[in-house]
Amino acid sequence: MKAPTTDPAAAAVETEWRVLSHLQTLPAGKLLETIPRPVEILDFEGRQAVVTTAVPGTSMTTSYFRPRHTRSSTRVAADFAAAGEWLTSFRHATAGDPSELELDGGVIDRLRHRFGGDDRLEADLERLAEIHAQLRRETVPRTAVHGDFWFGNLLVAGGRVTGVVDWEAGLASGEPTRDLARFALMYALYLGGPARPNRPVPGHPGIRVGAWGAVIEYALDGSGWFPELFREFLGDGLARLGASPTAWRGLALAAIAETAAFTDNVEFATCHLDLFRRIAHAQRAREEKQ
Repeated sequence: MKAPTTDPAAAAVETEWRVLSHLQTLPAGKLLETIPRPVEILDFEGRQAVVTTAVPGTSMTTSYFRPRHTRSSTRVAADFAAAGEWLTSFRHATAGDPSELELDGGVIDRLRHRFGGDDRLEADLERLAEIHAQLRRETVPRTAVHGDFWFGNLLVAGGRVTGVVDWEAGLASGEPTRDLARFALMYALYLGGPARPNRPVPGHPGIRVGAWGAVIEYALDGSGWFPELFREFLGDGLARLGASPTAWRGLALAAIAETAAFTDNVEFATCHLDLFRRIAHAQRAREEKQ
């Protein structure tokens, strides 16, 4: 049961109920076994609480933070494969009409409102608008969207995703690449774990933890088995949606900017804006030299 204690939480719980109810109407077969089924709405101190069924499995977080897990290319590849397999099944079950790949959705307006006092922001937004325009050249189907598809919300057993929880940011129809990018970026973000600044990350000789988001920068521009896996996951996911796999970098950058725009935590949002700024403008500098 989810029992909200604030009005924003109540709105999120109501969204989850609507999305889960919609998903239960689809001919999704065994996929529905991985998605909580809405059971009942209850009154909780003047707000609506929702009751759903449980789904099986152990949180991927458990294995992710287990010693030596993320230094193993085999184990990490298995995590990405499990997430990718579930997303593919979810797309097949919920796919609608194709449309241009749209990752603005109010991101630029929200960034301008949230960080309007930053003198560097307009240059960031100009670069982001260019990225959005490039992505719109691709066409993908609209599908249902989880909205917060990271390893903390995935339950696994036997190498498969057996449950996906916390649908508060879900949509009955939206941009499927959001879930794809969310998983890859959040997996990379915490890969450094508790490593001390300027020390290498075990199993990843190309990473030296320094600035916030250093592992994401490494995933986009470094060399090694993890960057290759990260890019392949995004590229293959785009290809399965009918888009060009070469759009993976633009997708990643647009998703970083989206987090900066909409995450509730202002500090987390600021860190993502700074990360977008570092990566996007470094890329622009490289392009101008060529």
